[in-house]
Amino acid sequence: MGQNVLVELSDALADAAEKAGKATVLVNARRRMPASGIVYAPDLILTADHVVEQETDITIILPDGTETSANLAGRDAGSDLAVLKLERDAGSVAEITKSPARLGQIALVLARPSPDGIEASLGTVSAIGGPIRTGHGGMLERYIRTDSISYPGFSGGPLVAADGTVLGLNTSGLARGAAITIPADIAWKVAEILVKHGHIKRGYLGIRSQTVEIPNASQKALKRNQSTGLLVVGVENDSPASKGGLIVGDILVAVASEPVLHHDELFTRLSGDVAGKSTPIEILRGGQPQTLNVLIGER
Repeated sequence: MGQNVLVELSDALADAAEKAGKATVLVNARRRMPASGIVYAPDLILTADHVVEQETDITIILPDGTETSANLAGRDAGSDLAVLKLERDAGSVAEITKSPARLGQIALVLARPSPDGIEASLGTVSAIGGPIRTGHGGMLERYIRTDSISYPGFSGGPLVAADGTVLGLNTSGLARGAAITIPADIAWKVAEILVKHGHIKRGYLGIRSQTVEIPNASQKALKRNQSTGLLVVGVENDSPASKGGLIVGDILVAVASEPVLHHDELFTRLSGDVAGKSTPIEILRGGQPQTLNVLIGER
């Protein structure tokens, strides 16, 4: 009976590799070894940004073994994601079903690092963490770590569950060279923005701050339970903060009506929609709430 269970598991993993392999391509966009990518629309490929060293004349080997060209459609170093547009459709694209990772589940790291075909590495989901700051002003809300071995050329390929669903995109370009996986829901959301705008907007205020506790009286004045905020300890000259009226001693408590309890939360609140826009910033000044409208800068 034990042997049958192992055979069933083995067959399920082989089926999962075959299924997800139909959406995994080779991406040749750098001088060194090629990397991998995921075909997620007939003419679009999602891959890791750090493996794209040239923006045109990128060659792709499709799942059927044929070669085609692609150009860069959008990229974001902060999340290490890039979207490539194929010069011709990949044909009938294998349908990708995404699912959230669960701690302890068995998963396959898949890649197409050479014209010889798909390669795989087996492991378990050993951690789900985040948020973490990445280089280039980025913040990853969540990440997945597995105990599988990520070989050269594996960046840009999918992490696949035993049922063939895609858990995320693998990369060694975010955590100081260690391999992690960007969860599928986050990766696909970034891809959507990259196709529309070519890049991700990231806002900046121009303050130095430290986390402080908010006294009960001030929490009552705010009319919400918020235990911490950011004490402004420095304001850059000619920065969005200085032009918007923020001063040293203010406690920043919210951006665009979203509470800010610590630095990482401010980082997250300044990403995306608020960059380049006049945005309400809630502060405590002398213990009393005030709202300033600040034109958020763009990094």
